[in-house]
Amino acid sequence: MVTVPEMRIIGITGLPEIQPGDDLPGQLVDAARNQGTPIESGDILVVTQKIVSKAEGRLVPLAGVEPSAFAVSIAERYDKDPRLVELVLRESTRIVRMDQGVIITETLHGYVCANVDVAVIVSDTFGRPWREGCTNVAIGVAGMEPLADYRGQRDPAGMELKVSVLATADELASATELVMGKLDRVPAAVVRGYAYTPGETGVGPLLRSPERDLFR
Repeated sequence: MVTVPEMRIIGITGLPEIQPGDDLPGQLVDAARNQGTPIESGDILVVTQKIVSKAEGRLVPLAGVEPSAFAVSIAERYDKDPRLVELVLRESTRIVRMDQGVIITETLHGYVCANVDVAVIVSDTFGRPWREGCTNVAIGVAGMEPLADYRGQRDPAGMELKVSVLATADELASATELVMGKLDRVPAAVVRGYAYTPGETGVGPLLRSPERDLFR
């Protein structure tokens, strides 16, 4: 009998408004169980960065932000709140490009990977050059390899694959956005049935090195 490839994506609903210091993993597990779809071994849990940031207490009242002269100059040029620009700059290592009211920066990253029996992806929404619309990508990965490298293998015609490396963590993050939505208050989802490769390399392999980046 032929095995038919199949994958299921389950949105996690019923979560309360996340507060600083909340036990986010515990709340996710409870919410999944309460809706009748408990998290199972081998699942991939995809969580938006917004609720992770809230649970970590990474909330900054704008009233207390003193923008630098540089932030003020950028804000005036692009008609933005200088306090928001200041926060963007504080979380960035460099400005890649500024044009048409868009500020593209290289951000500071701090990832925490835990020993879990499910893989975890932290997702965020990214714009893309040459393409309209946004898509979710993985900004944090634990418990699985973020790339599937097919180089060196041969296709059904016997041809050796030379450049086929799939960004599976990004593809999974993007797929879950379809059940999360932007207005539905579904900040997490479970991917069930995808045979990922276990690993703890984190998100690093997804980031292209400067010497191979044609756009730096």
